[in-house]
Amino acid sequence: MNSPKQSFRVKAACAVLASTLGGFGLAQAQDKPRLEIYGFIQMDAIQDFDRVDPAWNSTLRPSKIPVNCPGDAGCGAAGETIFSVRQTRLGFNGFVPTSSGELRTKFEFDMFGVGVDAGQTTIRLRHAWGELGQFLVGQTNSLFMDGDVFPNTIDYWGPTGMMFFRTVQMRWTPYRKDGTKFAVALEGPGTAVDNSSAGLGNVSARNSVPDVTAQWRLDRDWGHAQVAGILRSLGYQTNGTADGSPSGSKQGYGINLSGSYKVLGKDMVHGQLAYGKGIANYSNDCCVDLASDAAGNPEAVPLINWLVYYDHSWNEKFTSSIGYSQNVQDNTGGQAGSAQHIGTYASVNLLYYPVKNVMTGVELLRGERENKNGNSGTDTRVQFSAKYNF
Repeated sequence: MNSPKQSFRVKAACAVLASTLGGFGLAQAQDKPRLEIYGFIQMDAIQDFDRVDPAWNSTLRPSKIPVNCPGDAGCGAAGETIFSVRQTRLGFNGFVPTSSGELRTKFEFDMFGVGVDAGQTTIRLRHAWGELGQFLVGQTNSLFMDGDVFPNTIDYWGPTGMMFFRTVQMRWTPYRKDGTKFAVALEGPGTAVDNSSAGLGNVSARNSVPDVTAQWRLDRDWGHAQVAGILRSLGYQTNGTADGSPSGSKQGYGINLSGSYKVLGKDMVHGQLAYGKGIANYSNDCCVDLASDAAGNPEAVPLINWLVYYDHSWNEKFTSSIGYSQNVQDNTGGQAGSAQHIGTYASVNLLYYPVKNVMTGVELLRGERENKNGNSGTDTRVQFSAKYNF
């Protein structure tokens, strides 16, 4: 007789086989555990006409554009050629029937190294979560973001002014019916401290309570609309003292309005406007949450993020996306002149789909970083990509 573990392995193997056979048009029972495997191989060839931080040269992040040279990472002769496969992705969706409904899981990663692996082609976790009924736990998109306003671009990082953050969370969705959804979550906190601002040179983040997020979303034939909010406690402490004093926390908060709207056949308009204090940790590419005022006291830094993009379908094989995005941080009195003030991002592309599951295309991008003191730097690049889905 098979053990319970052996029995489960056999069932899982049968489910994978059934999923494979389903691809050939054979029926698949939906009351058994099943596994979906998906992903794509993508190669990017980039001709950069200026420069960015070398650790981030396979994407365009305005925050990584050098302004003060020599000194900033990326200073040097203009022009660089970059080849990358870091966008390549692999994912697994699991479905397991239970007495309380279907258990859904997702595990997904790409090869775009960040943090200590910045600039490397290495595994980067994107999603790792499980959901049963109204409850989800694990790492996935924050409720404060709207992933569906991400335009049809081929640059990896995307619009600088988008609220975009995947984080570990505990989520409750008490209402989900007829295209309307309401959810709340406790999300892993993180505070970006500006250590170059007056009096904060030895200050680090001290996160003692989770972030609280909420989202209301409406999906209809015309597109979708979403309202999201966040409350944060931006904790801090002083390094090198016995008890971390002086320490404390500042209140952070934000609201994010977003949506996508169908126009002229398959065309889509994407828009987002977000405002808050201490929300830079959730921004796609920006700034700091906590800095000092002119007297050296910590305070939450205000931030505005916005984007407008238009996705156009020329025909069944050609599409384009064009748009503009920006973040604007209201710098505090204690921040240095080199602190980022404005980041802008613009792009336009032409994409070609010769056969199913294959895409190739070219994209023109331009980014600019402007600092508090008015100094600025720009980067212009052309990216060619080829993508093969499976």
